[in-house]
Amino acid sequence: MPDIRLTDEEIRYATLFESMTGVTPLDVVVDGDYNRIIFVVSKNQAALAVGKGGNNVRMLRQIIGRDIEVVEYAETPEELIKNSLYPARVIAVKVTKSPSGNLVAITTVVPEDKSIAIGKNGRNIAKAKLLAKRYYDVDRVVLT
Repeated sequence: MPDIRLTDEEIRYATLFESMTGVTPLDVVVDGDYNRIIFVVSKNQAALAVGKGGNNVRMLRQIIGRDIEVVEYAETPEELIKNSLYPARVIAVKVTKSPSGNLVAITTVVPEDKSIAIGKNGRNIAKAKLLAKRYYDVDRVVLT
């Protein structure tokens, strides 16, 4: 995991998240473009963090006044992108170098889940790009 420094604002969100869910987030990303906060949690912690029927996320959304999203951390860019696009069913993710030397993740989803992977106004694919860049320096995430 890269060395990520949280701002005071992100630390406050992390503390609130932990007190509400019982799960310590590994990372907090404030995404102003989509008025949301993305909490990255350890493997197998997302369901616990979200809570039964999404109760924890709903309460956090009411307190903070922003959308709350939870993504499980992964040891590889492929798995992290797959986790970021959940609940879209991802068939495969292949990270390659472009001719310019940038990393590109070619992501294949089940055709009927493409709109889920993109999300409203592109918010889900943007989340995958944001996290892939933050953790693995992947410059582009392309859906096929």
